[in-house]
Amino acid sequence: MSEKPTVLFVCVHNAGRSQMAAGYLQSMADGRIDVLSAGSEPKDQINPVAVTAMAEEGIDIASNTPRLLTVDAVRESDVVITMGCGDACPIFPGKRYEDWQLDDPAGQDVDTVRRIRNEIRTRVEALISELLPARPSV
Repeated sequence: MSEKPTVLFVCVHNAGRSQMAAGYLQSMADGRIDVLSAGSEPKDQINPVAVTAMAEEGIDIASNTPRLLTVDAVRESDVVITMGCGDACPIFPGKRYEDWQLDDPAGQDVDTVRRIRNEIRTRVEALISELLPARPSV
């Protein structure tokens, strides 16, 4: 893994789970991890309920745009995390692959999306602790 790891979050539409995970990782990693997100069939816009749920956490994903998953995105990533949607990602040796089984927030109410968001936050916190050495106390 490179000195500054790159994490790619993938879900089918790149409009909910992967965008929330990317928002958390960008916010919590303080620039020490490069963050990408993509989807195999990206939607035209981010799920508005996911935008609302993340805004409650002080994280703005409203201006993000769903992106198409590319081989290059996988190639440049150290860690590829799919979001329980069975995406077939290209496999490259030496990369870490995980599948996070998460409900799809599409069409869900805000309480359900909050639950999904909170589970994503817990998983992102664990991922950060695995990828980054602990900072010394000041």
